[in-house]
Amino acid sequence: MHPAILSRRAFLASTAGSLAFGQKGPNDQLVVGMIGTGNQGTGRLREFLRQPDVRIGAICDVDRSHLDRAIALVEKEKGYKPQAHGDFRRLLERKEIDAVAIVTPDHWHAIPTVQAFEAGKDVFVEKPLSYSVAEGRAMADASVLHKRVSQMGNHIHNDHANYRRVVELVKSGKLGRITRVHAWKTSQTRSTRSRNPETLPQGFDYDFWLGPAPKRPYMPLRAHGSFRHFWDYSGGSFIDFWCHISDVAFWAMDWKAPQTISASGGRFFLEDATETPDTLEAILEFPKTLYLFSFRPTPLPGFEHMGHIGCLFEGTEASLVTNYEKHEVWAGGKLVPDFPRPAPSIADSPGHIREFLDAVKARNMQTTCNVRYGHQLSKCGLLANLSYRTGRKLHWDDAREVTTDREANQYLSRHFRKPWGLKKQKRPALAT
Repeated sequence: MHPAILSRRAFLASTAGSLAFGQKGPNDQLVVGMIGTGNQGTGRLREFLRQPDVRIGAICDVDRSHLDRAIALVEKEKGYKPQAHGDFRRLLERKEIDAVAIVTPDHWHAIPTVQAFEAGKDVFVEKPLSYSVAEGRAMADASVLHKRVSQMGNHIHNDHANYRRVVELVKSGKLGRITRVHAWKTSQTRSTRSRNPETLPQGFDYDFWLGPAPKRPYMPLRAHGSFRHFWDYSGGSFIDFWCHISDVAFWAMDWKAPQTISASGGRFFLEDATETPDTLEAILEFPKTLYLFSFRPTPLPGFEHMGHIGCLFEGTEASLVTNYEKHEVWAGGKLVPDFPRPAPSIADSPGHIREFLDAVKARNMQTTCNVRYGHQLSKCGLLANLSYRTGRKLHWDDAREVTTDREANQYLSRHFRKPWGLKKQKRPALAT
């Protein structure tokens, strides 16, 4: 049977033996390089520093203030000073680096990830996995071609037990047949204003920061914290949070790819220089099931108590609503706190970062959020954004990763600004 039509669990089991190779001892030190140390990157750096078997060998950032801050943090916490780089390619040349963490804007995920795999490094890379569907495919293929361990930064998958209990209950059939899954994320309704000066900060290599994206004049809103609200670099807060909550839906429902995708919305509240919508309704059609993702100013009505993000599984016998940390079962319009639950069957995780590091030592490519799963998950959110931007309902051919709409297909990849690009390579058989 072709891996593309196996269940995720069966696929992992069937390939685990062939994708594990040459091991390190559990006490061996791992040398990690950090690529990107803004606010998110600094948070990830702190997580790696808490691991007793990790040494930060080098740090790269195109903003000298970020780079200096990160170097100082390691020196303060650990008493040594990592090598500093402004070009990630110099970091990848360092033979002592075992793995890299790529915590850059979305448009800078694919190129350093693929080049890291080519350089023999394992990769932890932030979500969403990629800027475009084609870039995600290149990352998935390269991980298999070069036999590298990977993990997408989707921490909720492993850092809390809640999703495991949700998946077990949904799969048990006790909720009945799931007819619809409805996720939501609250959106920003206040316009973004930057307090930073309009002039390019000293020590910030803005041209390198743009990289493969189009050449644009510098303005503070385009860089750092608010970059994701511009189409050149990302797909808004919608795609930023897509993987966090869609993960539990795809995991529980064992979805691979939708048959159709449609989305509509707009900028109904924001009046600033950013571009991405503040309201978006996406509908993904799977066999006998609909997945709705609402990017909206308020939580799903009736579930305000669950907070800014959540997912509702609507079953024929009962419904389950979850956020990151807790879930509830409702039946007949009432909360059922003593709803019968199956015995736990999904083993707890040592943690998202720890799982990655343990896999690096064991040479096991099957981390739970490896880049192949990350691509499978991320591309569905990318397609929802594509439907919104084209104003079309998309019919998706997952085997070929194209739509039936020739005009829409041109947006599945991007035109890289020279000299940046990704080499075309043959798709490995296991890169699903």
